[in-house]
Amino acid sequence: MGESSYDVVILGSGPAGLQAAVHAARRKARVLVLGRGERSGAWKAHVENLAGVGRTTGAELVKAGREQAASSGAELLDEDATKLAPADAGFVVTCESGDEVRARALVIATGISRAKLGAGGEKDFVGKGVSYCVDCDAGFFKGKPVAVTGDGSAAAEGALVMLKYASEVHLVTRGLECAEKLKVEIASSAIVVHSPDKIVKIAGGDGVEAAELESGGRLEVQGVFIELGAKGVMELAMELGLELDAESFKYIVVDRKQHTNVPGVFAAGDVTGPPWQIAKALGEGCVAGLEAVAFAKSATP
Repeated sequence: MGESSYDVVILGSGPAGLQAAVHAARRKARVLVLGRGERSGAWKAHVENLAGVGRTTGAELVKAGREQAASSGAELLDEDATKLAPADAGFVVTCESGDEVRARALVIATGISRAKLGAGGEKDFVGKGVSYCVDCDAGFFKGKPVAVTGDGSAAAEGALVMLKYASEVHLVTRGLECAEKLKVEIASSAIVVHSPDKIVKIAGGDGVEAAELESGGRLEVQGVFIELGAKGVMELAMELGLELDAESFKYIVVDRKQHTNVPGVFAAGDVTGPPWQIAKALGEGCVAGLEAVAFAKSATP
């Protein structure tokens, strides 16, 4: 990694985050973009309704956006943010490698996870042992055996967090794709790793009692945490005290300039709610990038 202090740190390497990076970097700000492009919700999209573009794929758009952001002067790092915290004159962002970077302003453009595990019984046990947020629900599983499933930094970080609460932690993954530091921490911990494997059924009565694996194994657990991809919007919002929408409690509330309720924190794209359109993400990313730079410059001593 280059500099450890930036004017603007952008979480998310999809259309919203990359558009924010292009505009912020062109204003001669020091910009860091965190996230893997292939994890963007736009990556697998087929695009036909973006004015002036015609038919293309989300992957091509994201690749071009990353190249444009880099050529504009932004630094890109293929890691997720695992922790956000306020600090003097800005914020501290902890990356999955354990490195910390400082930012005068943040743009949250991580998208939202609409993917479900697809396991049998998953829907039946939501709120009865099935959770999509370790940081939100870890305390409910003190002294109980749990399983965490996923292949990215959210699952790795979640499993490590659950060691502080659960009596036993199983990590079910097809193969972790995260920083080496997280892999080493897991390997040297008491976490029981099942890889390559997948949870195919969640069973129980009034609550979760077991998770059945594709390999034929059965885990006697009372909780299943489904953590797919990067750390979710709710966890990041909780760390900074960001306001979420009152109806679904999963979108970050912003004004027309993409400001959140926390000074210096901006949000753009799917994290602010529907419609799920690349055009919306690009427009909001533009505004968020410009506003983040303006805030960072005004906060510079």
